[in-house]
Amino acid sequence: MSVRLTQYAHGGGCACKLPPGELEQVVAGLRRTPRDPYGTLLVGTETGDDAAVVDIGRDLALVATTDFFTPVVDDAYDWGRIAAANALSDVYAMGGRPVVALNLLGWPRDLLPMDLAAEVLRGGQDVAAEAGCHLAGGHSVDDPEPKYGLAVTGVVDPRRLIRNSTGTAGVPLSLTKPLGLGVLNNRHKATGEVFTEAVEVMTTLNRAAAEAAVAAGITCGTDVTGFGLLGHLHKLARASGVTAVLDPAAVPYLDGAREALRDGYVSGGSRRNLEWVAPHTDVTTADALLLADAQTSGGLLLAGEIPGARVIGELVPRREHTVIAH
Repeated sequence: MSVRLTQYAHGGGCACKLPPGELEQVVAGLRRTPRDPYGTLLVGTETGDDAAVVDIGRDLALVATTDFFTPVVDDAYDWGRIAAANALSDVYAMGGRPVVALNLLGWPRDLLPMDLAAEVLRGGQDVAAEAGCHLAGGHSVDDPEPKYGLAVTGVVDPRRLIRNSTGTAGVPLSLTKPLGLGVLNNRHKATGEVFTEAVEVMTTLNRAAAEAAVAAGITCGTDVTGFGLLGHLHKLARASGVTAVLDPAAVPYLDGAREALRDGYVSGGSRRNLEWVAPHTDVTTADALLLADAQTSGGLLLAGEIPGARVIGELVPRREHTVIAH
């Protein structure tokens, strides 16, 4: 009998993240400079960027990140691929290249067979190999819910670092993957329907987009994951001291996303995203919930243009709100 992995988790994918407002409160006091640090910390927790970056000299900086979550699809192999691509995305979002990763696995060993766990790990291994990233061991725990992800270390030229705090007015905003992953994943969990296009998008590495952004001289960007497009755009605009003017009609969506929204397949995480940004944004479009949809392994949001990416708005001088979308 086939096992539906999504039924063993209370949430799914990046929608199971802690609410962004609560998370910011939790980490607000966790900033301390160590004694005799190795290298200079270029990116820490100050702006909620995608990864930590340490300059170790000779035009080389280390990028460190981790990401893991409960099943977003029922297929074990695909879940492993999605989780790995999502974790590697944080390195790409900083303009870097992943070098080595470690598995992070939580598994309810009394509920689910270990051969499924092996399929999850195989999916992660295949995506890491595609990325040219070593995957060398990791850590596992007996867990009431299945969870999987990676801890990733990468490298980046600090002169070409992409951050969420370097946006300037007059620059267009581009998005490299369509939205709607959250509502489609939620529908999949509820009904068992498989959305092949969504799986393909989630397992596609952001490597090519990152390389194109670096080649174009782009220095500001982020990836779009659990806090939705609105949440990540709010963080980028806030950190950069600008306002993002979004054209809702220009935002691309996956086939079936609007129907999933219409039929009520909206996660609690997506609703919390919209509640969090509401006091800071001027968003009156009917697409607000889709713009706040919690994405898993979403695309890059870039302050600049690259081939194949959709221009969805622009950065302007700071106004009353961080994001405007009508």
